[in-house]
Amino acid sequence: MTDAERFTTMYDGCRQRVWAYVVSRAGRQIADDVVSETFAIAWRRLDDVPEPPLPWLLGVARNVLRDNIRAQVRRESFAAEQRSWGEPRGVDIAENVAERLAVLRAMTLLAEDDREILILVAWQGLTPRDAAKVVGCTSTALRVRLHRARKRLTALMEHPAEPPAEAVRPVRRPVPITRETVPARKEAS
Repeated sequence: MTDAERFTTMYDGCRQRVWAYVVSRAGRQIADDVVSETFAIAWRRLDDVPEPPLPWLLGVARNVLRDNIRAQVRRESFAAEQRSWGEPRGVDIAENVAERLAVLRAMTLLAEDDREILILVAWQGLTPRDAAKVVGCTSTALRVRLHRARKRLTALMEHPAEPPAEAVRPVRRPVPITRETVPARKEAS
């Protein structure tokens, strides 16, 4: 029996029972999506599917449901957090604009490495562990770098006219190789 035939037999024999299980746990609204994801996982891991496949498929469906619930909780939590960030009554909008401009000005004065870390964590919402993967260092090293970048940003915001020497570092950019940048070779005599 080929993989496609085995999968088709498994799908035809178990789809309805997996769907009923998902409906009993989470309702009809997401049942089709969860069943589709369950069988997509089964197809990718076809060699791992035991006989009989139903218990394994129900376990996968359970995990997919759990992941969907976690994602929904994260979305709702994030939405609630965003609502709490709303403008409180009586706040002068000009103060927020001025503060935002101060942050943006200070960010432009930061070294590129500091700016990248702050953007990954504060604006992109990555955890230090995930940001460390992006940057290519350990999460401990990234936490130290993040702490220092925050201190530099705060110093630049408090005293924008005089950036501290350690806050502004030159941006490392490759120098293009041209005839002017490469010294001429001396001929051997």
